[in-house]
Amino acid sequence: MASPIKFAHIVLKTSRFPEMLDWWKNFLEGQARHENQFISFISYDDEHHRIAIVNFPNLEDRSATACGTEHFAFTYASLDDLFGQYERMKACGVSPYWTINHGMTLSAYYRDPDGNQVETQFDAMTMEEADAFMAGPLFAANPIGIEVDFEALIARYRAGEGVAAVTDYATAGK
Repeated sequence: MASPIKFAHIVLKTSRFPEMLDWWKNFLEGQARHENQFISFISYDDEHHRIAIVNFPNLEDRSATACGTEHFAFTYASLDDLFGQYERMKACGVSPYWTINHGMTLSAYYRDPDGNQVETQFDAMTMEEADAFMAGPLFAANPIGIEVDFEALIARYRAGEGVAAVTDYATAGK
């Protein structure tokens, strides 16, 4: 039996169709590959769609205590790209509710109009380094990570500190 070759897309159902379309197209800097009053297929890369949003006008809001997906994440190619996304969304009036150094990633978490949680992240380690970190005592002691201030990190980075220093887990939150 073979494992999948990639994660292709996620489909969200909503009763806030126009708001969700606007938010996700802006958030991903994506475009609809096909869209009508019932469904939109949005992509930001070479995949035919990464997110589909389906219009169900009479849905009830999901309770915060209901089972379901906690969040999903998008990886950015560079720290510049992650910080650029943070600043672009902030300029649109959308701020993350949580910014954290997970050790293997530096991450910002957002909520869309339906309350779905989405993480933006930069891989601060190679896969080999991340595997070793996750198998080690620092991760075992705190598998969630350390809250950080993106504004302070951006200031340090723009002042000339390197990627390794800005994303260093040992000094995160200090």
